[in-house]
Amino acid sequence: MHEHAVELHALWWAAGWLVAVLLLFAAALRLPLATGLGGIGARLYAAGCVLAGLGVCVLANVALVLNDTHIDLTREKVYTPSASAMAVVDELRTPVRITYFYRSEDPVGQRARNILEVMGRRNPLLTVLTVDPDKQPELARREGIRLYNAAIIEAAGRRVLIQGTDEAEIAIGIQRVLRTRSLTVCFLEGHGEFSMDGFEFHTHLEGVTDHSHGEASSHVIETAGHGVGRLRRALEAQGYATRKLVLATTGAVPGDCTVVLAANPRTTFLPAEGAALRSYLAAGGSVLLLLDLGFVPEAGLSQLLSDLGARLEQQVVVDPLSHYRRDSEMVAVTGYDLHPITRTLSLTFFPGIRPLTLTKPVSSVEVTPILQSSRDSYARPVAPAEARTIEPGRSAPEAADVRPRVLGIAAEGTLAPGAPPFRAVVIGDGDFASNSFLPYMANSDLLVAAVRWLAREERGTTVRTRIPVPPMILLTAAQSRWLFASIVILLPLTVIAIGGLVWWFRR
Repeated sequence: MHEHAVELHALWWAAGWLVAVLLLFAAALRLPLATGLGGIGARLYAAGCVLAGLGVCVLANVALVLNDTHIDLTREKVYTPSASAMAVVDELRTPVRITYFYRSEDPVGQRARNILEVMGRRNPLLTVLTVDPDKQPELARREGIRLYNAAIIEAAGRRVLIQGTDEAEIAIGIQRVLRTRSLTVCFLEGHGEFSMDGFEFHTHLEGVTDHSHGEASSHVIETAGHGVGRLRRALEAQGYATRKLVLATTGAVPGDCTVVLAANPRTTFLPAEGAALRSYLAAGGSVLLLLDLGFVPEAGLSQLLSDLGARLEQQVVVDPLSHYRRDSEMVAVTGYDLHPITRTLSLTFFPGIRPLTLTKPVSSVEVTPILQSSRDSYARPVAPAEARTIEPGRSAPEAADVRPRVLGIAAEGTLAPGAPPFRAVVIGDGDFASNSFLPYMANSDLLVAAVRWLAREERGTTVRTRIPVPPMILLTAAQSRWLFASIVILLPLTVIAIGGLVWWFRR
C-alpha cells in the first residue's frame, strides 16, 4: 500500500454510517405519527420507533469507531504517520504506553500530538497519553521531564526516553523498548579503518584527481576525515551500543560484541587477528566486512573468506551503464537479489568498489549474492594502495570481460559441526559507508539493514534513521549539459542576437 493511501474498507464503513443516518431521517419523515392505535398500542408503537432509532444510531457509531480511518487533505500529508511507523504499530504484540509532553501553543508539538493519536488509534495495544507540562506540571515533575517534545515509551517494565517530534524516532523508540537484549556493534580499529569518531562532514584532498572518488583517488583520501561517525550515530539512534575494538591488543572478540564491523581497513591483519575473527564466527558471531581496494588480506583471513564463499579480487569495477553522476567507477546498483537485507532498498552507489569471486563455501554455509553490477560492467586490475600511481583518463581494455560482477554477499551457517550459526556480510567497498556518502540515496538503508540482519532483527520493520545533510542540488549528466548549454552558450548568444537586432533597426 502507498504510504499515504486511504484505507478503502474504512471508507466503506463511513459510507455505511452515512446511509444508516439517512435511512433514519427518511423513516422519521415517512412513519405516521398517528397509527389509529389507542392506549397501550400507541405507546408501544412510539417506544418501538424510539428504540429502533437509538439502536440504528448506536450500531452505526460503534461500527464507525471500530473501523476508524484517517484522512489527511494536506498536499504534503503533514498529519499522516509514515508507512514504516504505522508498520511498527501494526507489529505490536505487547502493550506499549507512550506519554508525550508538548506545549499546546506550539504548532510542531500539536502536529506530533496528532500523529501519535493517529498511531494510538491504529492498535489497541498502543496507549497514547499527551500532556502539556504547563497544565499538568505534577505529572511532568513525577516523570522527570523538563523539556517539551519528549516522549516516555514504556513496555514490560522497561522505558525509553525520546526527545523530538519525528514519528520515526518514536517508532524506533517502540522497537527499542520491546528489545529484551543489549546489542553492541564493535568497530575494528588498528589498521587505518574509518574511525567511528571521524568528522561529520566531507573532507579529502582537492585537485589531485579532479575531485574523483573512484579507484584513482582512493589512495590519497584523508582517512581521518572520511570517518564513519554518521554511521555510528545512525546505529545508536536504532538503539545499538557502539564501542571500539583493537584485535591486536585484545587477542579475541569480546563476548558482548553482537556485530563486529570492519570499515575499510588499509593494512593487512595480523595472523592472530584473522584467527580471532574465525573463532568469533565459529562461536556464532556476526561480522560486517567492508574491504576496499586498499586492503590485502593475509592467508588466514583469505581462507576464512573462502570458507564464507567469496574471494577478494585486486580489481576495480567499471560500469558504463549504471553509475552515479558521471563517474563510471562510482558503481550504482538499482536491482537486488532477494534477501532480508535488500527487500526495501532502492539505489545504492559504491565509489571504487572491488568485485568478489564466489567460491565453494564449507558444506554448512549458505551464500547469497546481495549486490551486483550491471551487465555492461567490467573489471580491470589495480595495484594495492601503497603501490598505486595516479593514471587518469583510462579507457576500457579491448578484451574486457563484460558481465555482471558480484559486489557483496551475505553468508550464514556454521563453521564446525554442532557450532551455533553465524552470519556475515562482505562488501568490496568501504567508502560508501563514510560520512561523505552515507546520507545519500539508500546507502544508509543498506548498512542499517545489514546490521539489523546480522543482529537477527530482520523480522521487524526497518525504520529509516534521518541523517542531517547540508542542502544540495544533484543533477544528472544530461541536466548538467543542458544547464551548461543554456547559461554558458544560449544566454550569451541571445544577448548578442538582441543587441544585433537593436543595431539593425536603429542604423
